[in-house]
Amino acid sequence: MRIEEIIKSSIEVKELILNDSELLSKVEKAAELITETYKQGGRVYFCGNGGSAADAQHLAAELSGRFYFDRPPLAAEALHVNTSYMTAVANDYSYDVVFSREVEAFCKEGDVLIGISTSGNSANVLKAFEVAKRKKVSIIAMTGRGGGKMASECDILIDVPSNDTPRIQESHIMLGHIICQKVEEDLFKND
Repeated sequence: MRIEEIIKSSIEVKELILNDSELLSKVEKAAELITETYKQGGRVYFCGNGGSAADAQHLAAELSGRFYFDRPPLAAEALHVNTSYMTAVANDYSYDVVFSREVEAFCKEGDVLIGISTSGNSANVLKAFEVAKRKKVSIIAMTGRGGGKMASECDILIDVPSNDTPRIQESHIMLGHIICQKVEEDLFKND
């Protein structure tokens, strides 16, 4: 595939998002949910595998560090960043429970868990959703087209209209940045 075709493919997915008022409304609702969570003293946790883990870490850093301007840090964490924990639990139990055990340990009612999976079928993210539901943690899923198994297990589904993993991941970062910007503006615009 030529470079120009790859770029056009990326633009086409973003145009589909731009013209999907229902999807844009879900992005708005996700930002509102996260903003309200912070106003109530809650935290935001992210989980994903591979490239989605990188996206989870990236977006957690945007919230806990800063985005457009200096402001107090927001409590956000990617659940996979403790490699000693991840390798121990994967070895001693199963990779399928690496996130669910952390949700059990860290998440409290009123927090938000954001699961990122291009297929929407990552077993360890789905198990984290099960525990989050039981603990009354709000769940946002960022997936590819249709949402996979995660579609029925979340409160807000942000499903990028594509089945192409790189295009989905590019869109996840774009939509994640939009959410981070809206949260930052809503919480600190008067400061």
